[in-house]
Amino acid sequence: MMKNIFYLFVAALIFTGCDDYLDINENPNAALEPPLEGLLANTTYNSGLNVYRIGATTSFYTQYLASPNEASAIDIYERVNTDGAWSNIYRMLANISDLQMFAEETSSVHYTGIAKTLTAFNLGMAVDVWGDIPYSEALNFQSLTPAYDGQEALYQEIVTLLDAAIADFNTENLGLPVDGDSDFLHGGDIAAWTKTANALKARYLNHLSGLGSYDANAVLAAVDGAYTSNDDDAQISEFQVRNPWGQVAVNNAGLVLGGWLSEQVVDAMNGTTFGVFDPRLPLITDPLPDGVTYRGTVNGEGRIGDGTTPEESVLTTDGFFSSSDSPLFVVTYAEVKFIEAEAALRAGDAARAYDAYIEGITASMDKIGVDPADRDAYLADPVVGVGSGSLTLDLVFKEKYVAMFLHPEAWVDARRYNHAYADFTPPTNNELGSEYIARFDYPDTEYLRNPGQQPTVTLTDKLFWDAN
Repeated sequence: MMKNIFYLFVAALIFTGCDDYLDINENPNAALEPPLEGLLANTTYNSGLNVYRIGATTSFYTQYLASPNEASAIDIYERVNTDGAWSNIYRMLANISDLQMFAEETSSVHYTGIAKTLTAFNLGMAVDVWGDIPYSEALNFQSLTPAYDGQEALYQEIVTLLDAAIADFNTENLGLPVDGDSDFLHGGDIAAWTKTANALKARYLNHLSGLGSYDANAVLAAVDGAYTSNDDDAQISEFQVRNPWGQVAVNNAGLVLGGWLSEQVVDAMNGTTFGVFDPRLPLITDPLPDGVTYRGTVNGEGRIGDGTTPEESVLTTDGFFSSSDSPLFVVTYAEVKFIEAEAALRAGDAARAYDAYIEGITASMDKIGVDPADRDAYLADPVVGVGSGSLTLDLVFKEKYVAMFLHPEAWVDARRYNHAYADFTPPTNNELGSEYIARFDYPDTEYLRNPGQQPTVTLTDKLFWDAN
């Protein structure tokens, strides 16, 4: 089915307008039946892929990945062109806008709710890496040089969209029912979409933790309407060829080097940094030839070996995140539990925070496939199982960092947390001196096609929610 989803969209556009072609009272190009199924397939699938398209860059900034080449531009915070990510985000926003338009025309309110949820998700990812972006004038084709909307206003729009989506999901659908086969995230399950909208609302409200407007109780209220188990996760599990991280692993095995794990994440899991071995590590990567050692690559320094034998850990073709059929996650139950732990701790509810913290770790390990005995031993280790009276934000952020492996949301956390992870340091050969990169620059194509609209920014200019 995956190889045909885009043909489905094209066919819907072509064939619905063919009847009575010579009838001058009808527009032969108008769709008699809106191509909701094709648009749904396209937007749910590619919205999920946008997680990879953004994460392929942000994973170097969170030091999940490191380049095997010394002083690689992405490793050392040189400006990199983000044309591909930008164009894919805007392509999805345009297609989702069409999905919403056709859904509204037919009173297909559940499709409308999905469109609003996907808009909020793609818009949120874009704001979190670029800041101000075109939105209000960008999708209606009224301007070839759309103005940029401010970050704070866009965040308000994200929450408004999610509230509207939740209302839509709770409204009787008088139009077309959602086609489950075309929905690559939830198979047409509207209850699951309601949970996802709440999960995303909790995510974006929690991003405001450094601001005076932060409302921990509002975050927790959204959590209450979100996921209750790993079965609720919004994820893509089918691909045209393979999971894109799986393609990175295949390429690396073929000596097109990529997917090398950073020293930071490996040391956080192999016992070096915290004195406890994380049983998720062997399910993410393979040990070195001695069968026991895991070693990461220092960002900015490049590989240490001569390439003839494995000296450092990489994404593998059988790893949980990087096999051909590995799922690609939009938002997960584990993430929701860590959001709950942080918000509850900030609200002064230590007992709720600790329960959520333990459940977040448990959910992550269960999802990855850790043996229950190994999971329970990890949870019982005094470094991890500290009790509600000793839980700190440091522990919540540390465990969430591991659970969010390769996800662009982890870069939001790193900036909100002021990169305060244990032993986390800027890359060697850092182009920004002692500072961390705080944002993407706008892509080259945007400077060329929409000149003069962009705010003047540097790579160290923080986004509005980054109050550190």
